Amino acid sequence: MITISRQFGAMGRTIAQNMAEDLGIEFYDRDIVEKTAKRMNLPVSEISNEEERFGGFFAERRYPLGMGPVSLQEEIFQVQSNIIRDLASKESCILVGRCADYCLKDMDRVLNIFIYASEAQRKENCITKLGMNENTAEKMIKSVDKAREAYRHKYCAGVTGDFDHRDICIDSGKFGIEDTSKILCGIVRSIFEA
Repeated sequence: MITISRQFGAMGRTIAQNMAEDLGIEFYDRDIVEKTAKRMNLPVSEISNEEERFGGFFAERRYPLGMGPVSLQEEIFQVQSNIIRDLASKESCILVGRCADYCLKDMDRVLNIFIYASEAQRKENCITKLGMNENTAEKMIKSVDKAREAYRHKYCAGVTGDFDHRDICIDSGKFGIEDTSKILCGIVRSIFEA
């Protein structure tokens, strides 16, 4: 089981896809959103919108079976955590984001990876690889990183820094997408095929 956390623009999703292909295992990212929407009987767009607007106060309250009032985002986190644990119990795979490292903290044979890069490298990636203009890239880097950090601190009890529940931190700007994938696949093989 491999989890990938990443800074926005560090190309963590692409690296995870490359790793999954190289290792011959499944890759889950947006699939978790689709599975969450299905379990909650909500449109995928509503789940995506709630994920993207994390950090504010939410007026909408829901009453899941057997629970008191809980925000829609808290319910989404609970459902996604269950999906992540279900996937981890069934197959070897790579899980991107959604605090998967924390959700699987009590499981054996899990490798938690954090992919980062300098702000300049991430901005360049956003422009050249993701097709953003410079202004949009700068705004997205700041807003998405801030939302991800707030999400992690809200739902991951005891997490105080970037290194908590993470086994490997790697600078994708230093190695590039392909070499970062190869380095990480080499580590995975050395750990899990031994």
